[in-house]
Amino acid sequence: RDVRDRILSYHTTMIPGEETPARALYHFWVKTVTTPGGEEIPLFPSYVFARNSNPGKKPGARMICPECRAVFSDAYDAQSATCPECSRRFDPRDGPARGASVRDSRGREHRIRELVGASGAPPSHRLYAVMALDEAGERIYVKPTDHDFATMRRAVEDLEKMKERLPLPAMDVRPGHNTDQARGYNYLRWRDFFNARQLLCLGLLLERILRVEDSVLRDHFVCLFSGTLEFNNMFCSFKGEGTGAVRHLFSNHILKPEKTPLENTVWGIEGKSSGTFSSLFRSRLLRAKSYLYEPFEIVPTAGKTPSRKVVCSRPLSLRIADGWEDFRKNGQSALVMNGDGASLPIPDSSVDAVVTDPPYFNFVHYSELGDFFYAWLKAALGDEYEYLGRENSSHENEVQDRDAASFTSKLESVFSECARVLRPDGLLCFSYHHSTREGWVAAREGWVAAHEAVARAGFGVVAAHPVKAEMSVASPKGAASRPINIDAVLVCRKGFAGTGDGDAATEAAGRARYYEDRLRALGRELGDGDRFVIACSQALIAASGGRLSAEETERLLLRVSSELAETEPPRRETNGAHERFSPRTAPRAGGKKSDAELPL
Repeated sequence: RDVRDRILSYHTTMIPGEETPARALYHFWVKTVTTPGGEEIPLFPSYVFARNSNPGKKPGARMICPECRAVFSDAYDAQSATCPECSRRFDPRDGPARGASVRDSRGREHRIRELVGASGAPPSHRLYAVMALDEAGERIYVKPTDHDFATMRRAVEDLEKMKERLPLPAMDVRPGHNTDQARGYNYLRWRDFFNARQLLCLGLLLERILRVEDSVLRDHFVCLFSGTLEFNNMFCSFKGEGTGAVRHLFSNHILKPEKTPLENTVWGIEGKSSGTFSSLFRSRLLRAKSYLYEPFEIVPTAGKTPSRKVVCSRPLSLRIADGWEDFRKNGQSALVMNGDGASLPIPDSSVDAVVTDPPYFNFVHYSELGDFFYAWLKAALGDEYEYLGRENSSHENEVQDRDAASFTSKLESVFSECARVLRPDGLLCFSYHHSTREGWVAAREGWVAAHEAVARAGFGVVAAHPVKAEMSVASPKGAASRPINIDAVLVCRKGFAGTGDGDAATEAAGRARYYEDRLRALGRELGDGDRFVIACSQALIAASGGRLSAEETERLLLRVSSELAETEPPRRETNGAHERFSPRTAPRAGGKKSDAELPL
């Protein structure tokens, strides 16, 4: 109530034929670079900037004229278009930007990064289109007018007046594996990731949140604000019509500068926006709080019948314990800790199960990326919470490292702590996948492996269950030539020494084929990467408990994965029905029981 209208006042536009300002949903920007000769070039890969997510059914698309910057519609795959305002004829597919290079008006190629680097500042941006709601509440694309530029100037002026008062990020972007790409484009401060209007509106919102008197309620909204940041910055892009419009900052798992960023409306418009403070309030915070009162599971159903929710437990209203002793004495409490997983304030042999998802080796460095949020939280609550007052979000013992030996050692230290706190019959379960042998077994120096970390901690792998991993439409998967869509859930026990006494490769290949058949029976297409993950995960069972050396395990992985690659197994006929299966019906090797048949 206090800040809503003020924030929305910075997100208006004028629609031709209408007398009063309309609500703006999204502002479309394009980065620009300046050549040594002084020519300013917009980094359009294509002049088509909006189309439907299903262009086969809805082929209409929005494009911008490179001459007069008019916004108009044509077919998404048109090879030639004529601007209705200036009659310029052009190929909408042929924008000046191609990958890492840009072409000037004389046809000369320039490296974008070199042009940006020479400027000494982050790339400039040009506003070229606005999506708004007309008087009938319908979405419409318009060319920016004087009203839009005046509104932006007002935001710049207001930010300048209030920047000392507002809780804005002051942290620099530190050099790192996942930050160097952004730094190469002169994004050296976290506030550089936002334009002036975003900084102003986010600052006004956070300032008001911090005045909420109830600190628990306040922190709920700070958490919600943190999630809002992901969809409201100049690294976001437009996904298209007919889907959630905003592609958020981390859709590529890296800090990738967008050539044509999308500016969202921070507060949002009910029923029309996605990734805004008000829409995330309903879709995330309220749904999370509702789940506490009615915890449910999703039960899939056959055919076109919608899946249904089934309430599965009593309301989650546990008291948060102050420490282990408080937790042990009070059966209706929960113990929540934020700290080093290699040093837990928990007694020996006291935990039934550990379920975790280890970090990537050198692909995603979470704390480097997490600084994006931390910079705002530090500005807001750094004086109140000790862990938000540090220089950045890193911890000296965090399990992410570009050095293979160091990464494996840190992972081993966490798994060793898991072994200490687990009861003798307790389970360590974690999900894992890797596309190369060195990610599974460290048979050579410089390799990082789950097998070694598990074995050195005193565990053996007793089962490995291939499961569908993250969404197949995730940006990194869409860009990969052989994406991996299968994770292996590795189930480990302390002191497990392996049970198979037949040929290890035969056992592992049999289990791998069994799981491939199960997945195919459910309609899951398996790529080479998926089959490799399945083969390696099953080979770890045969190699567990010191049964095979690292070198022997590497040869086993090679043999099993090669054998499966050479022999594509026949598909089972299921007549469209889902087969019923049981882990206890896995194929037997040499007449002996498979490890998959052993009780956990």
